[in-house]
Amino acid sequence: MVATFIVQKILLDDVGLDYICTTAERFFAVGRVLGNMVAALAEQPSSRLLKHIIRCYLRLSDNLRACDALRSCLPDMLRDATFSSCLREDPTTRRWLQQLLHNVGGNRVPGLQAGGGFDHMLVN
Repeated sequence: MVATFIVQKILLDDVGLDYICTTAERFFAVGRVLGNMVAALAEQPSSRLLKHIIRCYLRLSDNLRACDALRSCLPDMLRDATFSSCLREDPTTRRWLQQLLHNVGGNRVPGLQAGGGFDHMLVN
């Protein structure tokens, strides 16, 4: 919980967001940890931890390259009803998740330079 809160605070700062999103390695390291935590939450739910994780993903979606990468690496459990019971009593987190899904699913203008996003570094 504390580590996720610290990552959230780093991401909420513009310098921290830029630092994490500067290289694909940093972005995917953070994304991998957040994804593992989402998977763990499916087995042992925690509304507070889910709130911090969703806020981290939402902030990552503010970066164009990170948002493009999240289209393919955002955990499916955040896209389906896995956490609906956790979110039932938390309208703020529900709104954050809706905004995240809108950002990731929406039509955003891709970078003008070829290879501007992280998608060219994804390994299938």
